[in-house]
Amino acid sequence: MSAPPAWETFHESIQGVNKARNQDRCLVQGAGTARDPLILTVADGHGSASYPRSHVGAHYATDLFANRAREFVTSVADRDRAGWRGRLRDYARIGLPERLVRDWQSEVLRHWERDPTPDEDPKSPGPILRLYGSTLIGAVLTPDLFVAWQLGDGELTVVDGDGEVRLPLAPARAELGDETASLCMRNAWRSVRVHWEPLPDPARAPRLVALSTDGLSKSFVSDEGFTEFAAGLHRRLTERGVPGVSEDIPGWLAEASRHSGDDTTLVLARRADGGGGGRGNPGGAAAGAQEKA
Repeated sequence: MSAPPAWETFHESIQGVNKARNQDRCLVQGAGTARDPLILTVADGHGSASYPRSHVGAHYATDLFANRAREFVTSVADRDRAGWRGRLRDYARIGLPERLVRDWQSEVLRHWERDPTPDEDPKSPGPILRLYGSTLIGAVLTPDLFVAWQLGDGELTVVDGDGEVRLPLAPARAELGDETASLCMRNAWRSVRVHWEPLPDPARAPRLVALSTDGLSKSFVSDEGFTEFAAGLHRRLTERGVPGVSEDIPGWLAEASRHSGDDTTLVLARRADGGGGGRGNPGGAAAGAQEKA
């Protein structure tokens, strides 16, 4: 049996210009093995005056996703029963989004009960949930399965071995203006988009998986500009590895933030066994979780 892919990881979050607080959160965990999956997640709190606690909502979103993703991979590892893959796919598409949204909404309501404020006086759960509104993107990578979920804006970007850039969770129709689906919506789980990609040959697994909040993509004048950025990032990572590029990325994100005016967050995982100059720590956060605000 071939060895599982080794991954280099990186994550960074830059506060938007003229922003009082960074509303983004990101989290990286694991090594990408069957028992220790690679978990990547970003959340973007909405941040406007209507969502004054969205930084808290984004924090809960990333933590809860990581918890549910670990449970999901426990199911991946249980392969003794016939039909396990079909049941797992159904759970990924319906069960996990339902549980994740329910967990998030319960958690923020408990937060409100512990810490109400005089100038925020919602009369029902709906307005309370709105205070914490956040988007979410999360991905799980094991040696033979890649699954990702997205609610709201932001991008899941995948680069294959031939350098092709894919956006597998891009919506069929672009969202208008600043409108986006959110964890605070009543039936938010129905708006979660799911990418299911079995990897029967680990050697053909994606070379790069990147999750980013919309502060990055909005800094480009066109979708093609963002795709070109992703392709160029992949080329640099192939040549120099994550350690060789990690000092440059924060500057790129800061420049993007100046253009978009928004918090800008990037999480990426690169196949460290794919050639080039990768001499860093394969598996990235294998020794524990990394989180940035």
